[in-house]
Amino acid sequence: MIGARKTVTTLFAGAAFCMLAALVQPQSGSAFAASEVKAVVNGVALTTGDVARRQAFLRLQHQKADAKTAEESLVEETLKRQEISRVRMSVSKDEVDASFGRFASGNKLSTEQLTQILTQAGVGADHFKQYIAVQMSWPRVVNARYGSSARMSSSDLVSRMMENNKQKPVTTEYMLQQIIFVVPQSKKGITGKRKSEAEASRSKYPGCEQAKVFAATMRDVSVRELGRVLAPELPAEWKPLIEQAKGNTTATRVTEKGVEYLAICSQRDVSDDTAAEIVFRQEDLNKAKAGKSAPENENATKYLEELRKKAQIIYR
Repeated sequence: MIGARKTVTTLFAGAAFCMLAALVQPQSGSAFAASEVKAVVNGVALTTGDVARRQAFLRLQHQKADAKTAEESLVEETLKRQEISRVRMSVSKDEVDASFGRFASGNKLSTEQLTQILTQAGVGADHFKQYIAVQMSWPRVVNARYGSSARMSSSDLVSRMMENNKQKPVTTEYMLQQIIFVVPQSKKGITGKRKSEAEASRSKYPGCEQAKVFAATMRDVSVRELGRVLAPELPAEWKPLIEQAKGNTTATRVTEKGVEYLAICSQRDVSDDTAAEIVFRQEDLNKAKAGKSAPENENATKYLEELRKKAQIIYR
């Protein structure tokens, strides 16, 4: 969860304005009337209906939206989705739904209104959510594959610091633990009770060193060491809770695993090379968001090219 550094807010800037326009000019549903297979990617069929939805989605982003561009976008997305599934690094349905909800609220819409807009635009909520899932999961897979090799070079860091008046940027470093009050899939009805238990435990939390002993005194409670997390790396779902935390724990939140909160073992301002790189990368993401385009990532491009070379792709 902490490893997912991109959130749905980076998916496409300004799209809400295009979506609202779609309410005035809804797309015709005739494109989906007779769906034919246009491509097969490792046995997965992409139909004319899929292509039409992706064309509508690209139009919302004011991107090139011809059929060939949409088809290639879907081929690449399918390759990514298959690799995400193979290495078992997909975000959860709850995380996708939460991102969908944040996107809606960020554009002053309810999820129902956003769903209606997407439907009338010819995209559909499911198509958007599938896109969200890949956009959130793919960076995890790339980072897991390449690790430190994806880091900024020393010369790049020096250049960026020269642009920053020769100063390394300062950010906040958190040492975190995740406390999970487990709720089995078959017992979702006890979520309210578990939430009360989690809230009650926060005032008794003894600190990170004693956390595992503390958890052992309660039923089905686990502790996950998250280690060092810098402020720009905080997932959108945790960021406000950490910033608003009083004491050494955050408020609780319900997830697919159960009810969770974070324990803040320590926090301090840092300005080392790793922190500088992360701050600069976040600045690049923000610039890319403003320009409605994703930042280039050489490792992600190389990874995708490898998948394409090994794949069986049949166009029809």
